[in-house]
Amino acid sequence: MAHRSRLHAVSIDVPPDVHDRELAFWQGAVGREMPRLSAFPDFHRTTPPGAGISFIMQRLGEGAPGVHVDIHTDDLDAEVARLEGLGAVRETFTDNGWWIMRDPAGLRFCVLEDPPGTFGDDDSTLWE
Repeated sequence: MAHRSRLHAVSIDVPPDVHDRELAFWQGAVGREMPRLSAFPDFHRTTPPGAGISFIMQRLGEGAPGVHVDIHTDDLDAEVARLEGLGAVRETFTDNGWWIMRDPAGLRFCVLEDPPGTFGDDDSTLWE
């Protein structure tokens, strides 16, 4: 099915015991405040000038620090199926409604759905 998707964000994932130091570090490193997202209080986000993608800091409930990317799409089922066709595997469907997946090397990434009409020719890829 025809749909659109794009690389939307890079996320730094950190456990609670280092979250505040890590947040301060990355705010200093990119030179921008990273406000907490009201809908998701364990997330802070900014979009650095010229980056074209968001930069997110995520407080983990458990697990080791890491980095992952987020892909946004206007059709979650179609995009997940497309990525599976490239060798990705589904890991977890979250309570928030997105997929945590693994690429062929085993690295985690997330796939999230945005409302239809969110994307255009200048900011996403059309998959047919």
